[in-house]
Amino acid sequence: MEWKDVRGPDDIINVGREKFGDTGKFLPLIVLAVFLLIFAGSSVYSIGPDEVGVVQRFGRYAYTTSPGLHAKLPFGIDKVTKIKVTKIFTQEFGMRTLRAGVKTQYSSRKYPEESIMLTGDLNILDVRWIVQFKVKSATDLLFKTRDPVDNVQDVSEVVMRRLVGDYCVDEVLTTKREEINDFAQIEIQKILDNYQAGIQIDTVKLQDVNPPDEVKLAFNEVNEAKQEKERMINQAWEAYNKTIPRARGEAEKTIRQAEGYQLDKVNRAKGEAERFLDTWAEYKKAPEITQKRLYLETMMNVLPRAKEKYIIDPEQTSILPLLNIGQKGGSQ
Repeated sequence: MEWKDVRGPDDIINVGREKFGDTGKFLPLIVLAVFLLIFAGSSVYSIGPDEVGVVQRFGRYAYTTSPGLHAKLPFGIDKVTKIKVTKIFTQEFGMRTLRAGVKTQYSSRKYPEESIMLTGDLNILDVRWIVQFKVKSATDLLFKTRDPVDNVQDVSEVVMRRLVGDYCVDEVLTTKREEINDFAQIEIQKILDNYQAGIQIDTVKLQDVNPPDEVKLAFNEVNEAKQEKERMINQAWEAYNKTIPRARGEAEKTIRQAEGYQLDKVNRAKGEAERFLDTWAEYKKAPEITQKRLYLETMMNVLPRAKEKYIIDPEQTSILPLLNIGQKGGSQ
């Protein structure tokens, strides 16, 4: 006769105890450890060095924590939202960057709904620009605005369209770009502050401004005509600046020469008059001596300029033919 190992419920429990031995004694500790792990995982959190943590208790704002390790109430009582407050975010308009680097790659797709604008002189331009911003108030960003990125985009488009409409096409293309950047940054920041968006605008910069492809050929022809006009005007001014100053210089030279000639003649006349008066005064004192002196002075001025000189005896009736004074080889 075979005996079968038939046991009741108590025997089965005893078999389980035999298999697990004393492990059942530590089951409460294991459950407690698992609970503590879950508690610790839901009550401890860390904030990165470029972030702040906004803590909400039952959905309401409680406080803000700085970078580091922190504790909060577990099981969903406290909720932490991490906000990057030092990172610079970039919003692009009219273009999209595929890969940044030394040679930045941009998307070939166009965004005319963002970039096509009308200037103050009723010309159409394709304006592409970027806006760089960061978070300056984490609480305003979370609780006073619904979609901060859309807010920045909408406000930037409105401000840029208004500013471009205040300038003519040449100013937007060349001379007034920096001015538009500065005004746009000020206006965008003013509107966002009024909305308490918690955003700080760091940079607004026009990247590329061109006429649309449909009118680019005609626009280039107009620009070439304007450049030719400017070139001709510059050439005319160059000729003017060469001719007019020279003519003015020659006129000034002639005037100065005439004034010098006038002054010389007047001074000489005054000197001759004064010399004549002095001579007349001396002549009245000693007529014979003065007359002789005048005669000798006159001869001193005349004789050096005479080519041939003849000495004639007052009593001689004819000139001696052999007397050649002043000629080389002549006899005296």
